[in-house]
Order: sequence, then structure tokens, then C-alpha cells
Amino acid sequence: MEPQWNQRLGRYEVTHFQGESVRAFVPPPLPPQPPLQFDRLQGLLEQANQALGRLDGLASVLPDLTLFLYAYVRKEAVLSSQIEGTQSALSDLMLFENGEAPGVPLEDVREVSNYVASLTYGLDRLRGGFPLSLRLLREIHGVLLAHGRGSEKEPGEFRRSQNWIGGTRPGNALFVPPPPDLVLDCMGQLENFLHEERPGLPLVIRAGLAHVQFETIHPFPDGNGRLGRLLITFLLCAGGALQEPILYLSLFFKTHRQAYYDHLMNVRTKGDWEGWMEFFLEGVKETSAQAVAASLRIIALIVLIGRRSSRSVAVTSVLRVHQCVQTHPIVSIATVADKVGVSFPTASAAVEHLCRMGILREISGKRHQSAFCL
Repeated sequence: MEPQWNQRLGRYEVTHFQGESVRAFVPPPLPPQPPLQFDRLQGLLEQANQALGRLDGLASVLPDLTLFLYAYVRKEAVLSSQIEGTQSALSDLMLFENGEAPGVPLEDVREVSNYVASLTYGLDRLRGGFPLSLRLLREIHGVLLAHGRGSEKEPGEFRRSQNWIGGTRPGNALFVPPPPDLVLDCMGQLENFLHEERPGLPLVIRAGLAHVQFETIHPFPDGNGRLGRLLITFLLCAGGALQEPILYLSLFFKTHRQAYYDHLMNVRTKGDWEGWMEFFLEGVKETSAQAVAASLRIIALIVLIGRRSSRSVAVTSVLRVHQCVQTHPIVSIATVADKVGVSFPTASAAVEHLCRMGILREISGKRHQSAFCL
């Protein structure tokens, strides 16, 4: 018998905005009823879990996981913020963090920096034993919008006014989330879902379901997209699928932006959770494979540096200098010597070696006080 898809559909509540009556969507609680058709998803689910397992295992053998995470987290912050319209590039963020002037508006870079801080804060709280809860989501949101753009929109507080997606007002919007007086009820149901033991729902499936529900509720005045994407990583880490925050889907969502929006709307209007989960699992599989490939390239680069380093240039010094420039995008030899804790001649030899390998390049055109970047 075909499942009754209409049981998965939410309801509409009439609310008022500036004298205009608006139909706001209220989603049903998770998990979907009737249950997901796993016969459609099983193959992709196995592939996604295998890809996650390879990624989690490889992370444990990276020569410098801290360095990998430093760059990877910041790349995610840039991509997730770009989806929301910021112009900051990774180099802008790293310049900002190192006290240099970025090449884009400061508000854009500060927004990306807030993203890094909110991710770090959330993971620290989870590792300290704090549950993934409404309280924690509000705290993370408070960090996300602590400074710069959006800081005037009640950071850390659920919305008390009607919001909408697309259009100039709720009356002509593409989608209108639940009325403000129902936000806490909807989020409470989502919190219950996050905490319930459901052996029949694999963790990666739960993450995909929770992401859509959060985006549909749109519980904050601003920052919902960024926090909704972070929620995926928080769930996978809190549930033990990942030991470190090394999976982010922002690039996949950005690359397939229209398909992403279409799948969200198909869940809301048609109850098509299977279509969304196929898209989501494909994203997990593809993004995990990309992260594994990046990890393998890092390992290969470390081996290459070691093989090509001559006796006159210590391998350890080259590796330490390479590590330094990963987090300091524009450096001088004097800066490298100071940051790494080696002599000027040692730093100079290591920088020259990395230039010969094509890893660093000189960008100032000056013979004295030269500047180098990756």
C-alpha cells in the first residue's frame, strides 16, 4: 500500500503582519510519519556512512590535525557566510585574524570570524558534557551574532516577530515560517527528537532530518542558515560519528543551491523526505570524499617536503615554517623566524626551499623585507 504522504504535511496558521493576513507554515514533529522508506535510501546510506568512517579514521593519522582543522574550519566559515551574501575570502579572514587589513568590508570578515568562534564555542561545550539543547543553540547563536552585522537582532534569543524567506514581506514571500508564538513549541519538539533514543534512525539520517526542521522553523531573527548548517556538524560530533569537526556541507549546498532549496520546499509542500535524504546523503558522501582527498594531499606534501629537503635545510625547520605560513597568510622571513623560534638564516633557508618547491611565492618584489605567501 502506498504511504499517505499527506500525513507528513504541516498545517498553516493565519497570522498578521502590518495589517496583512498571512498563512504561516507549522511543521509536524519529527520523525516523519509514515516512516522513511529505507529501501530507497539504503544504498546511499551505506555509502555515506562508509565515507564518514574513512574520513574519521584518516583524521587520526594526519601529521598535524590541528593545522588541518584550522584551515578547514575557516574555509567552511567563508563558504557558509558566502551563502548568506558576504564577500569575504579565506585570505581576507586570515589577514583579519593576523591584524592585517582585509580587501573586503570589515563587516563581512567579522561575520565570518564570528562563525569560527561559534563553531569553536559549540564544540567546546559539547566536549564538556553539555547536551545539544535549545539552551546551547541559543548560546551558539549569541556568539554567531555577537559583533557586526546582525548584532542588533537579539543574539541568543528566539524571534518574537514574524520572519519570511524571499519577497519583500510575508504576503509575497516564498515561504513563511511558524508564527512567533509557536516557535518555542516547535523548537521544543525538535529538542525532544534530538534527545530521543531511536535505534531505527541512523545518526546521519537524524542529522538530515534535524537540519530541514530547523530551517523550516527559522527560530531566530537572523543567522538561521549558518546555525542550521552548523547543527549538522554538531550532531555528527555529539553522536560519535566524527571525533573532530571535519565534515561541512556548505560547499555542496552552495554548488547545488537551487536543488537544495527545491528539496526543502518539497518536504514542506509534498512531504518528500526521501528526496531530501537522497540529496543529503549524496552530499555527505561527496563532501567526505573531498575531505579525505584533501587529507591525503596534506600527507603527500609532508612526505614530499621531507624527501626534497637537502642536508643544509633541516626537514623539521621546513615543516615548521610551512606550518607557520598556513596560519599567517603573508609573512616576512623575520616574522617566520620570530613565530617559529628559529634563527634568521634558518628561517631564510626554509622559506627559500619552500619557494623552490612552488609552495611559497614572493609577492612584494623587494630585495629587502620581502613578503611571501602560499
